[in-house]
Amino acid sequence: MPYILNTIEDQREMLRAIGASSIDELFECIPPEYRLNRPLAIPPAMSEMELARHMAELAALNRNASNSICFLGGGSYDHFVPAAIDALVGRGEFYTSYTPYQPEVSQGNLQAMFEYQTAVCALTGLDVSNASLYDGGSAATEAVLMAMSATSRPNRVVAAESAHPEYRRILRTYFAALGAELVVVPAPGGTVDPADWERAIDDRTACALVQSPNFFGCVEDVASVASIAHARGALCVQAFDPISLGLLKRPGELGADIAVAEGQSLGTPLLFGGPYLGVMACREPFVRRLPGRIAGQTVDRRGRTCWVLTLQTREQHIRREKATSNICTNQGLFALRALIYLALAGRNGLRDIAALCLRKSRYALDRIRSDARFRPAFERPFFKEFVVRDGEGRVAELLAAAESDGVLAGLPLGRWYPELDDCFLVCVTEKRTRPEIDRLAFALQRHSEHSGAAARHA
Repeated sequence: MPYILNTIEDQREMLRAIGASSIDELFECIPPEYRLNRPLAIPPAMSEMELARHMAELAALNRNASNSICFLGGGSYDHFVPAAIDALVGRGEFYTSYTPYQPEVSQGNLQAMFEYQTAVCALTGLDVSNASLYDGGSAATEAVLMAMSATSRPNRVVAAESAHPEYRRILRTYFAALGAELVVVPAPGGTVDPADWERAIDDRTACALVQSPNFFGCVEDVASVASIAHARGALCVQAFDPISLGLLKRPGELGADIAVAEGQSLGTPLLFGGPYLGVMACREPFVRRLPGRIAGQTVDRRGRTCWVLTLQTREQHIRREKATSNICTNQGLFALRALIYLALAGRNGLRDIAALCLRKSRYALDRIRSDARFRPAFERPFFKEFVVRDGEGRVAELLAAAESDGVLAGLPLGRWYPELDDCFLVCVTEKRTRPEIDRLAFALQRHSEHSGAAARHA
């Protein structure tokens, strides 16, 4: 879309229309210390060729998964994206369509939504899925709010410390306005002990939020959490990794009432953190509390198969006070990417991808722990991510040195878990090759040798 600037005459006319004497008057509500009171240091204009070269040089400064070997995880993953996804999603009828966000959706988009929902139900083992949400964090929050409404227990939620810390931060933001209590159950061993769930969940609790595989990559005992929650009249909300379900039991089989996920791993590249895809499914009794929209399949008056919006619980579609959420929308294009990814992979393909992640992550841990400086922080079963403890406690220095070698070696955990300031999270997807994993181990161990030699010299 071209950008056409406002001329001085345009600005004067707009100011006159709104009754303002100057542009500065529009910003009087902003405290002076937060206003920019100096001229902008804008360089002279460039030609088109010069500007294109300059922008390319700036873009090349970004370190990303395409020019580094990426072992970063924590919710965003460097999985393989088949070329067919971009080819199909890039078609004009999908890529430039605005109607996925409106009630008057075309039949093609409605069918895509319906097929996506069907795939999510098959993936999770639950009865109903909506047509997607913004991302994993908003989906987890919507699931908790949904549980609070369904149980008529609006004041208390229990969450695992091992659930994504940013998901819990979003919940705290909501709860600050709602006056609800978020109880966090510790996970000192990488997972939450069922006995701690027993003590934390009571008859005032709306739901238990558990993530499996969790933020540390460890597999939680979701079945026990669900059983404990149900015994006290609470619901179980599970956040999951979609790829892990190629090997692990589905949330519905473990007793979860609502399942949510970050769907980025299903055919969407890293994209510097977004936009992504929120996956959400639930059991049928809760369908009318499900936020967002649900597409359904029916027949028209001539008996032909067609698709409709069965439920529309957004404030744009129904009276605002009846809406289940006022911030949810479906990420139509990214839901379509997930659908195509799942269709291309199929059941056997998803299992093979998950198995590759599992095997390669074990190989990576074995290679890293061959240096005595490094050891796993948790002795728990894990899927594709694991936490490494640096015996010297110099995680930032270690990761910076690996990055200078072209290896994004892991995610430092001290930002969210001060007690794990000497640890970092490593993720190994199916894309990582044995030579790349060996290079990761070499980058870490080389820095270990250099720091050891420096210490001896000192």
